[in-house]
Order: sequence, then structure tokens, then C-alpha cells
Amino acid sequence: MDSASYWDQRYLENQTGWDLNGPTPALQAAIEGLPKTAFILIPGCGFGWDGEALWKKGYANVYLSDWAPSAKTAYLERVPDFPPDQFSSGDFFEWATLKENQGKFDVVLECTFYCAIPPQRRLDYAAAMAQILKPGGRLMGVLFTFPLTEAGPPFGGSVEEYHDRFSTPFALESMGASPLSIPPRADKEVFFCAKLQSL
Repeated sequence: MDSASYWDQRYLENQTGWDLNGPTPALQAAIEGLPKTAFILIPGCGFGWDGEALWKKGYANVYLSDWAPSAKTAYLERVPDFPPDQFSSGDFFEWATLKENQGKFDVVLECTFYCAIPPQRRLDYAAAMAQILKPGGRLMGVLFTFPLTEAGPPFGGSVEEYHDRFSTPFALESMGASPLSIPPRADKEVFFCAKLQSL
């Protein structure tokens, strides 16, 4: 599951139960009021519905990332005016270590990426987010709260875990149920916002 071929196969076989076939209401609401010049990243973006919505609203510095090359291909066919170099396909963690991505982003939007990576990489996730966000930048989005098991992806988690994970070098500003969660996930996820402190 930690490879481009695994995820590409999921897309090619239409095994994409996480896909909403449209933008995520909670993420779109969270971005309201953010300057159009903000640098925004959506990792594990899949078919990129949230990125497309932001791009069409005039956010020129929205960046997307996904393991699967087929997800990027489908997105660029749907949104032909999107700059291809703003959609990275491949290993997010390798991409996050590139010098040009360090301290680049004002906001990272989380939606079904954290739950998709192997649980043993969750410390790497937090470290990568701290690398690519500007000091004072925010990591925000939705996290699943069903029990963590080996039967994934998606893998679950708990509010207690998330408090620990995003307490240093972040300051957890909020975490709780969102009225904008889609009905099938309403009792299985929380919306959170964590601010990166100066390192």
C-alpha cells in the first residue's frame, strides 16, 4: 500500500470508496477568507476535486500530490489549464524533503491522506508537515476516529492520538465534530486545525 503501483491499481480498478466525486464541504469552508495568493497543498488528493474547486476560485498557488500517476492524468484531463508542475505524483515523503518545498506552504489540507498511509509512518507525516509549512502555517482538515486496526487502508485513529501527534511543534487550535461532514462519515471523523510554531 506504500507504493505508486498499489494506488494506481486502486484507481484503475475504480476501488476509490473515499472519493466524493466532488469537493469536500468541510475543506472548502475552512479555506474561506484565505488570500488568493496563499500557497495551499492537498496531499493524497486523489482525483483532485478540492484542488479543482480552489483553482476555479482563483487560488493560483494550489499544489496537489498523489501516489498514483493515473490520478494526475485524470485531473489534468479534467482541468487542462492547471499547471502540471503543481501536481506531484509519487512518494510524498520524498517530495517533502526537496529544498524547494521547505517552508513553502501557508496551509496544508488533510482529507483521507493520513488514514491511507501505513500507521508506522504517522510520525514521518507530522515531521513532513512541519518541514513544508511556513512558521505560523496551518495543517487542517478531517481525520477518522474509528478504531485503529491493521485492516486498512483506511486506517483509523483517535482524538487522543491526534492530540499527541499535533501538539509539537504544532499548537492544536481546534478539534471536534464538523456540521459539514458528509452523512456517512459524520460520526467517524473530526475536523482539526493545527498551527506550526517557530522551529
